[in-house]
Amino acid sequence: MAASCSFVCCGEETDTDKAVIVRFSNGSVKNANRLDFSMYKNTDEINPRKKSRRILVAESDRLSYAGHNFGTGSLKCNNLCKYYVGVLNKQTMQMEVHNAQLFNMQPVIPGETDTAKSQDTTQTYRDKVDSLIEAFGTNKQKRALSSRRLNQVGNDTLQHAVAKAANTVIDKKGLEALQQEVAETESQGELALHLPPCNADADKQEDVYPFDDLLSPVEFEALEQAGSKMAALTPEELQKMRDDGGCLSVVRHLENLPTTDKAREKTARCAFYLSMLLKLVRQRSISRKFGQEEGCPRIIQNKLFKTFTVETFNNGRLQNTVSASIHAKIAAYCLALLLHLGHMTADLTLLHRDLRITEARMIEVAKSMGLTLIRPARAKADEAGLQDNHTQASLVLPLVKYDQLIERRKRKKMH
Repeated sequence: MAASCSFVCCGEETDTDKAVIVRFSNGSVKNANRLDFSMYKNTDEINPRKKSRRILVAESDRLSYAGHNFGTGSLKCNNLCKYYVGVLNKQTMQMEVHNAQLFNMQPVIPGETDTAKSQDTTQTYRDKVDSLIEAFGTNKQKRALSSRRLNQVGNDTLQHAVAKAANTVIDKKGLEALQQEVAETESQGELALHLPPCNADADKQEDVYPFDDLLSPVEFEALEQAGSKMAALTPEELQKMRDDGGCLSVVRHLENLPTTDKAREKTARCAFYLSMLLKLVRQRSISRKFGQEEGCPRIIQNKLFKTFTVETFNNGRLQNTVSASIHAKIAAYCLALLLHLGHMTADLTLLHRDLRITEARMIEVAKSMGLTLIRPARAKADEAGLQDNHTQASLVLPLVKYDQLIERRKRKKMH
């Protein structure tokens, strides 16, 4: 019958009392007596992370081994579980159980560590990957590496070529001419964002900004019922619209509706569409119910959302808003519509108040459309207080091409 033994649990043990279990990465050791083991610990006993760091060194006549319980080469199993070692006393037949930790012993080749550190400091990550591809990569990876190196242009050569070309252009055209071209290009880029379709070579004023591009025939027919309601507004209702503000341009045309049926119907329908544009500008976020209370047709509602709003992501959902560039676009379309209603003349003062933008911004939009500005004559102080001077914009052929001014910022002198 086999002899029995009992387990004896030792008391509380510190990190220095833990038993050491070693594992050699390149094989097993046949004769452990030929190895000389040494344990080193971190000198910082205050830092809780560093005080438990240990380095185990095993030296032999042929090769040296090293292992540590921290860093990249350490075994993660020491942090995931606990290991115990049992020591059997054959005389008392009692086995003492001690805490243990594992060390992965790796051979240390002289000079290998210094070379690796020097390579880490001099080579980038891309260089290391390229070296691995050259040594162990597939044929496809090697061809891609060779193609990339052939197509790569040196940074110094490229910068020198760009600087030389820039200096050549500046010497030929001059710095001021280049600044003027840049200003015109930027202004043209901004115009393309907010101007309605323009035919600058048209023979008639009505064809410069075609009415069908502002309101298609289908959309114009859909406004029949809404236009009838606008034409039937009473003077009291028009006065209420004037008092509420925001639609002064609409009220101006509704108070002076044409006498003929066709022109009267066109003005009323355009006035409703214009009121929807002005209301759209004043909204912070536009819901899908926009315009339903006013009886806005579905096709007009879709046109407003598609042409004059942008989608933004806010609080986990999409919202339609009017950005600063779209604000300028609405101003240009409203101005083009007012030109058709006012015999190619529009009141900029009323429009910029309805759009809640500055007069300078409104004049900038009118200039970008090539309109002729009609400013009121300067009156005396007494006369100016009695009348409200309005700036008018008129479409005259050929369109006016305004000079783009280049703003120069004065640099402060450094003393």
